[in-house]
Amino acid sequence: MATAVAATTATAGVASADIDFGSSGGSSGSSDGEMVITLVRHAESAGNVSGLIDTKVPGPDLTARGRTQADNLAIQLADQNYDCAFASNMVRTEQTAAPTVAKHDLSLNVQPGFREIEAGEYEGTPEAAALSGYLQAPIKWLSGDLNARIPGSIDGNEFDGRVDEALLEVQRRGCTNPVIFSHGGTIMFWSMMNASNADKSKLGTDPMRNGGHVTLKGSPKKGWTIVDWVGHPGLG
Repeated sequence: MATAVAATTATAGVASADIDFGSSGGSSGSSDGEMVITLVRHAESAGNVSGLIDTKVPGPDLTARGRTQADNLAIQLADQNYDCAFASNMVRTEQTAAPTVAKHDLSLNVQPGFREIEAGEYEGTPEAAALSGYLQAPIKWLSGDLNARIPGSIDGNEFDGRVDEALLEVQRRGCTNPVIFSHGGTIMFWSMMNASNADKSKLGTDPMRNGGHVTLKGSPKKGWTIVDWVGHPGLG
């Protein structure tokens, strides 16, 4: 998916100056409590290896390489003082989370709102063809057209609202430094739609590889600022 996003953004001109990456509004939570959230893309899955778009729940397992990446990721994130851990309701995120959760002695909370953007009619089609299909609507979301809908799936309002609501639930649980295991498309598009300082060029030049992560500071009510973007984590 990262490769597909990079190709799409480069061809579609997403990295050009005509795109506004400001906040799309977000949810209005009852608390203004600030959080530092780390959104982590899952390690390599069988779906990634297939080269086909795979967004169905529960989805495929990690590959042997992906399990090694998950172990290496836990080492890479070992010095972070996470107080909560969440994953989407997809197998690949939960398997990726397991070593990190164990190292930090946390329990894993499954939150469906962090799942991948559903591909709808483009499910099972080649990632290489995402430019002419799956990613057309999400690219429009970045320009502010949240009514653009993936055929057979969701529009930008529904996607943004779903992730925002999931983050409100994280906040309601009293988490201030959670690690959240999610998916490349979800992480990149939500971050670019909501962070006030989003670097538009990174979608084309530094997309989220397996195990990549974005750290943001803020709250569901006040908005978000990206403080770290690791697109190439070097996990092997």
